[in-house]
Amino acid sequence: MTGTQLALLVVTLLTAALNVGIATADLTGARFVVANSAEVGVPRSWLPWLAALKLAGAAGLLLSLFDAAPRFLGAAAACGLVLLYLGALAFHLRARVLYNLAFPGFYFATAVASLALTVSS
Repeated sequence: MTGTQLALLVVTLLTAALNVGIATADLTGARFVVANSAEVGVPRSWLPWLAALKLAGAAGLLLSLFDAAPRFLGAAAACGLVLLYLGALAFHLRARVLYNLAFPGFYFATAVASLALTVSS
């Protein structure tokens, strides 16, 4: 296993795990998720849909690790997550909720890293 393959594996697993975790928080209506979404102007009714997008991205990333998976699957999943978190960052900036911008920023960074490593491998 080369260094790039190892990095792809680690970053993909990290990104998928983070997205499964935050999707679970979305679906269970965790207090911090509900409060944050209300503060940035995301209706509570969107949370299940956003969770589904996060879970789909995580599933696509995990499936892309298998040799039998189509090559573009990981890139498509990572690209979807990048767009999702760009939207989250935009909602935070629009609402001027900057004190916790690091959270969607971190999820965005892991998605970008997954996309970059998937495309480069």
